[in-house]
Amino acid sequence: MTKLTTLQDAVARYVKDGDTVYAAGFTHMIPFAAGHEIIRQGRKDLTLARATPDLIYEMMVAAGCARKLIFSYVGNPGVGSLRIIREQLENGSLEWEEYSHFSMICRLQAGATGLPFMPMNQTAATDLEKANPQYRRVKDPYTGVEVVVVPPLKPDVAIVHVQRCDAEGNAQIWGIIGEQKEAAFAAEHVILTTEEIVDESVIRSDPNRTVIPAFIVDAVCHVPYASHPSYTQGYYDRDNAFYLEWDRITEDPARVKAYLDEWVYGVKDREAYWQKLPAETRERLQVKQRLAAPVDYGEY
Repeated sequence: MTKLTTLQDAVARYVKDGDTVYAAGFTHMIPFAAGHEIIRQGRKDLTLARATPDLIYEMMVAAGCARKLIFSYVGNPGVGSLRIIREQLENGSLEWEEYSHFSMICRLQAGATGLPFMPMNQTAATDLEKANPQYRRVKDPYTGVEVVVVPPLKPDVAIVHVQRCDAEGNAQIWGIIGEQKEAAFAAEHVILTTEEIVDESVIRSDPNRTVIPAFIVDAVCHVPYASHPSYTQGYYDRDNAFYLEWDRITEDPARVKAYLDEWVYGVKDREAYWQKLPAETRERLQVKQRLAAPVDYGEY
């Protein structure tokens, strides 16, 4: 059974105004193409959840898509503050809940496993408990020691970019593994974007690399270069120059609007976006092949 569809159709079908959306990926394989498509389709009042909002959520906030942000750490990685998000958090126009990285993952794990909460050892982040009433403390029934608990996070939609998957949605990831699996299992609907669609036999040849199984996937979208300006291991490098440029763009609201007009609203899809990038940029982001050693699974 194929779940292949266009990214435009997947967003139109599964992302609705007011939804909680989780765009997964930790520094690696951030689904920018899906974020841009959500902007193009004019979604509003979204709750955007993500361990590190990164540039993609700032673009969505700037475009007026978001009502609330659920996050751990807000920043332009390696550069500095996300100015637009910070301004809206400070002036009260964007609702927010802040967590540590670990407690965000704990929330997803609780959502993925159907638990009412997830316990954690007490940490040094006591200020987060003061700022966020979602942190609670309960007594461990075995030791009597207090533990910190957080509630489940169950997004309406999780969006995950992967290196390859088959037409049914069995998806494989290598390189840095973030919270993709937890977000996918916790969500009501899952949209995959992928660099490659491969035959089922390719997936079956290396089953341990399959992070997301088909039975939880709703839509499979073949979208090469979907994570630019972040990177996809083995396919293209991180565009560090753009992360620096975005910092300069956000100094001026007019430049932010001009960027969205040209690079989001002004292109119809990711292929048009990628071809619009200068040839020098596309060449700079190319990576050399570095194959892993083969694994012998044996045959019985």
